[in-house]
Formats: sequence, C-alpha cells, structure tokens
Amino acid sequence: MASLKVGEVARQAGVNLQTVHYYERRGLLPKPPRTASNYRAYPVDAVLRVHFIKRAQELGFTLKEIQELLSLRAAPRARCGDVRGRAEAKVRDIDEKIRTLQAMRRALTKLVAECSGSGSVSECPIMEALDSENER
Repeated sequence: MASLKVGEVARQAGVNLQTVHYYERRGLLPKPPRTASNYRAYPVDAVLRVHFIKRAQELGFTLKEIQELLSLRAAPRARCGDVRGRAEAKVRDIDEKIRTLQAMRRALTKLVAECSGSGSVSECPIMEALDSENER
C-alpha cells in the first residue's frame, strides 16, 4: 500500500508541516504507522482528509466541530441529516456573529461621528466612551 511522508502530505494538501502534526495531535488525523527508519507513513487519503479539515475551517467550523463531522463520517448509523443539523447550527452561529459585528459597527460609527478629530486625546469623545462604564 502506498504511503506518504509528512512533508509530502503537507505539500500536497497545501499546508505546512506543523499543521499536519497539529491535526495529528488533535486527533483529526489518525496516528500513522512508522517505517523501519522511523518516518511516519501516512496513507494517501490523509491529503484528502487535510483538505476536508481546511475547507471546514474556511466555512467557520471549529476543530472540535470538525472532529464531530469526521466522527459522523465513520459512524455506520449516521445520517446526512446529522451533518445538515450541524451545518444549520453553524449558519445560526454565523448569523449571530454578523448581528454582533453590525452592532459593534453601529456603535463605533456613532462614536466616530461624535469625534471631530481635533483637540487633545483627553477630550476625545471616543476615549471618553471607552472609559465610561455606561453604554452609550
């Protein structure tokens, strides 16, 4: 059976060596057997698994959530609906982050509008608002 050294997995997956080792430590990649010369001998599908992990990260999944997705893949009784449920939960998380970011943007835009940009820092309305215990 063909195998790859860690550097080959990293190169083919477009990540650095430390990323492959990190995924292995986190349990996202199974620990590969070692060759007689003590090199890790990754299966060829390790590259596909790293691609899966990176794509899931790009979509906002945490490493813990990615581990759950990988576990579903290995579970004989898992259903597509299980994956869909996790994806729907991630969409809700993203929507909440967007709402939070929009509120932050509105608050900061208001502070910027109140600041002329002139005068001393001690009289800056932005700094005063950051010092304030009360929300504006």
